[in-house]
Amino acid sequence: MSRLILFIGSDHAGLQLKEFLKKKLAEASDNAITVTDVGTHSTESCDYPDFAAKVANQVSAGAATGSSTTLGVLVCGSGIGMAISANKIPHVRATVAWDASSARLCREHNDVNVLCFGQRLTGEQVAWDALQAWLGASFLKGRHGLRVEKISKLEKR
Repeated sequence: MSRLILFIGSDHAGLQLKEFLKKKLAEASDNAITVTDVGTHSTESCDYPDFAAKVANQVSAGAATGSSTTLGVLVCGSGIGMAISANKIPHVRATVAWDASSARLCREHNDVNVLCFGQRLTGEQVAWDALQAWLGASFLKGRHGLRVEKISKLEKR
């Protein structure tokens, strides 16, 4: 099985949660996941679309080659701005997760390849549980595959 490559980024409002998730991934992954942090590394005010683009462009490049082993995680204050920004990049399906169930379902039903969190709305343990559920889930294809194909066609309009 291919090694999972996870790009992670945040703005200043998501820095603390991003750092927590990185730490948990390092402790739990047993080197099965390569985590690349694209920033920010400071609490100084910055613009979330910049970091959303960095992560989404990496995920898009992987998806364009057919890879399902390149994923992304984004954190800002609400997660919403990151998801909106990341979804502007071709081949990216990003959404905000609020708990383990929403994270698992977005992977199983929508083949989401960028998971977003809001530091102001989601506690550390809830975010960690959600990230684990997402990473442990697989796209179910079938009827869901037909729907994701329709989503992909919307990109080409």
